[in-house]
Amino acid sequence: MTAALEGIKVLELGQLIAGPFAARMLAEFGAEVIKIEPPGTGDPLRNWRLIHDGTSVWWASQSRNKKSVTLDLRQAEAHELVRKLALEADVLVENFRPGTLEGWGLGWEELHAINPRLIMLRVSGYGQTGPYRDLPGFGVVAEAMGGLRHLSGEPGRTPVRVGVSIGDSLSALHGVIGVLLALRAREQSGRGQMIDVALYESVFNMMESLLPEYSVSGEVRQPAGSSLPGIAPTNAYRCADGKYALIAGNGDSIFKRLMSAIGRDDLAQDPALQNNAGRVKQVEMIDAAISTWTGQHPLDEVLRVLNEHHIPAGKIYDVADIATDPHYQARGMILDAALPDGTAVKLPGVVPKLSDTPGEMRSPAPALGQHTDEVLARLGVDAQARAALRERGIV
Repeated sequence: MTAALEGIKVLELGQLIAGPFAARMLAEFGAEVIKIEPPGTGDPLRNWRLIHDGTSVWWASQSRNKKSVTLDLRQAEAHELVRKLALEADVLVENFRPGTLEGWGLGWEELHAINPRLIMLRVSGYGQTGPYRDLPGFGVVAEAMGGLRHLSGEPGRTPVRVGVSIGDSLSALHGVIGVLLALRAREQSGRGQMIDVALYESVFNMMESLLPEYSVSGEVRQPAGSSLPGIAPTNAYRCADGKYALIAGNGDSIFKRLMSAIGRDDLAQDPALQNNAGRVKQVEMIDAAISTWTGQHPLDEVLRVLNEHHIPAGKIYDVADIATDPHYQARGMILDAALPDGTAVKLPGVVPKLSDTPGEMRSPAPALGQHTDEVLARLGVDAQARAALRERGIV
């Protein structure tokens, strides 16, 4: 069947993570994504983390299904080419510091004037307005400002970061939601709009009851390690083989089944523990009871018993577990692909799962500038003109 976003043209001016991740998701569901990169160097992500044959293996995941066009956005002739691309685009994605595109004459007002149907997704650290808009904003700073860093880690110890660029990725997801909403609105109005996504706001949007709790009680929630404050029992419990079982026994009926499974029917029937509020008051005692039981059995046995009693539980996966897990395989979450030199590589599958128009990996991540001639020719730039642009370092 036709892909969900078939016919949607996306112009990506971003780099690294937030903007490109949003564009990647749009590409996975059928949008044509033209990625603009600096000549010679390309997106800095090409050189991040593990490098194989001159390019980051991350690139194979982040830029699949995209077309690469090289343009030096510091030069006026490149700006004119971007305007031509924006004229035929449905969506433009960018994650430069606010004001950068305006300095090149490529801001929202300028591009919206020549293409009123254009939707512009703008991702930045602090948003396009406000007193912090001009500060450099990276995901790690946004995660702290959004409230996540303060809650991460063990009480009394240095707050830790999540091991991935979660602020950027959350912003990309919010950006995709914004694009889909704007496309829907355009069906009714015929006009595009600007989507302003701030990294810190995307993180803050995940902070659940943090603000209302503070506003009502003045309570500043503190880090709690592997537990979840105010909900009991839910924690990571050490097993006899030194591994940890994550157990969430915080539903009233689940708690009873959990206590029965570990041989503590006395706690299952205790009137004081029949609801979450009562369990929270005695969470240390409950955790100790669970830890005593898990400490007597290896992880596999713990999970077997808990699964038999329909208790939400699991192990802590590392990437080796993920790569070999049968459920990941059955759900199509591990894709077999190849790097340009033929080296086999496994890539993450596509989410979410759509029954009629699922996303897919249609083409591998492009070489730098692989599609420059193709795209510029489509704009009416002939071979001689392209050669001249290349000679001057514009493409």
